[in-house]
Amino acid sequence: MDTLALILVIVGALNWGMIGLFQFDLIASIFGGMGSTISRVLYTLVGLAGIWGITLLFRRDGIRHDEH
Repeated sequence: MDTLALILVIVGALNWGMIGLFQFDLIASIFGGMGSTISRVLYTLVGLAGIWGITLLFRRDGIRHDEH
């Protein structure tokens, strides 16, 4: 689940980067506009993945401590 969430967060970040730099929304462009059902589902999944990502900050098992 963590990997899937990370992939979705990366997709969302790249999409926001393209919006900021080029005023181009790749998701909307591929799936028929911001209001299309598929686009809205993807935006929602990216948002949920971001919320899931917050939990990574507070999990101890996700942190590696390398001994030197």
